Amino acid sequence: MSVNTGAPAAAPARLTPRMTVILVLLLSAQFMLAVDFSILNVALPVIGDGLGFTLANLQWIATAFALCAAGFTLFFGRIADLFGRRRLFLGGLAVLGLSSLAGGLATTPELLIAARVFQGLATAAVTPAGLSLLTTSFPEGPLRERALGLNGALMSAGFTTGAILGGLLTDLLSWRWAFFINVPVALAVLIVAPIVIKESLPEKRPRLDAPGALLVTLGLLSVVHGFSQAGEAGWSAPLTWGSLVVGAVLLVLFVLVESRVGAPLVPVHILRRRTVAWGNIAGFVAFLTETSLVFLLTLYLQNVLGFSPLAAGLSFAVLGAGTVLGGVFAPRVIGATSTRATLLIGGAVQGAATLALLFLGTGQGSMPLLLVATFVGGVGNMLVIVGFMVIATSGLPDGEQGLATGLATMTQQIGITVGTPVMSAIATSAIVGTGAAATLGGLTWAIAVNAAIVLAGVLTSALFLGGTARERG
Repeated sequence: MSVNTGAPAAAPARLTPRMTVILVLLLSAQFMLAVDFSILNVALPVIGDGLGFTLANLQWIATAFALCAAGFTLFFGRIADLFGRRRLFLGGLAVLGLSSLAGGLATTPELLIAARVFQGLATAAVTPAGLSLLTTSFPEGPLRERALGLNGALMSAGFTTGAILGGLLTDLLSWRWAFFINVPVALAVLIVAPIVIKESLPEKRPRLDAPGALLVTLGLLSVVHGFSQAGEAGWSAPLTWGSLVVGAVLLVLFVLVESRVGAPLVPVHILRRRTVAWGNIAGFVAFLTETSLVFLLTLYLQNVLGFSPLAAGLSFAVLGAGTVLGGVFAPRVIGATSTRATLLIGGAVQGAATLALLFLGTGQGSMPLLLVATFVGGVGNMLVIVGFMVIATSGLPDGEQGLATGLATMTQQIGITVGTPVMSAIATSAIVGTGAAATLGGLTWAIAVNAAIVLAGVLTSALFLGGTARERG
């Protein structure tokens, strides 16, 4: 095991064979985690019928995963810095493989929910640990930008792939294969990763900020639970606003504690960095808007155009292609302009593509517009995501990369969790009457709000990120 001493090393100009293997391993793990966020969506009714879930409890299959994946991410990101990134990455993958096997073999609702809880905890550990291994394995500059671009492309494509793969596995085999498919991937990475990925530990291990860890974890759990309940019970439900209020209070207390302890979980000086703060806000907007837009367009395809769930999922293949293309080209755009400019260009492109969707109609003649707009929007969204990841993790020492990637991952997962209930509430409140035309009217309002949020994100990034034309974050 090697210890990171912080001594500068000559940065290679291109990927070495060892770096290529590391990249493939880490990207495989991150792609698998992204797939897990959406692979069960199409299968939920089938799982409910097979295991005897009540309609009210069915949403906990998704909520149990989202709560743990978002709530514990920052905590595990810091644990990776303190106790070893590789150690946490491998341990999380082992838990993911075992919990996926348990989920596939589950015979009762309780066993399945328990498996989803451990899948969420594993995701909260593996995602920031894997990202920090990525940022510390590749030197800051073009190689890291390329790695982060591919990572962002595959993660975004994973959300789309999950929806398609979930439908195919459920139709052709069984919903249980949506769990089983993780096992061989996790096993392969567990076998190869210890050989090529080195451990990195700080020379002096600070004490873990237990009060801060407890406050931020409970606060995030409360906030995510509140937004999850909003999608089910509505915004006026006591459990919804009560959870949000409790979460907000706990997070305020967390900030106060962090400014007073000697070894804070999140050092205040990091939160004061403009790149970290505003970079994460830009990332939050990117994930909130694009994932919730997929939800809105799923409703459009099924409830307005009459598509089947599988056909609706396949329609998003162009979005996946756009995100992959955006991830591949993002490093080149960064090299030709700057990280900040790439983020702004991507946001403008995503906003314009979302505005184009306001012209969708009730007939299938709107499909060319939807396909083109989602493809272009996917390219723009991925430029923002890669720009955000580079900005939010640059200029920090290796010892704080787990924290930086933990913050970025938390931003991603909370954005994904928050977006759908917000857009669902807007669309539902705007639907007047029944039928395809009424549904389209509500969805159009929500799409307009979605576009406005994207453009507001572009404006705040332009005003507050600052920087020169050649700045890299």
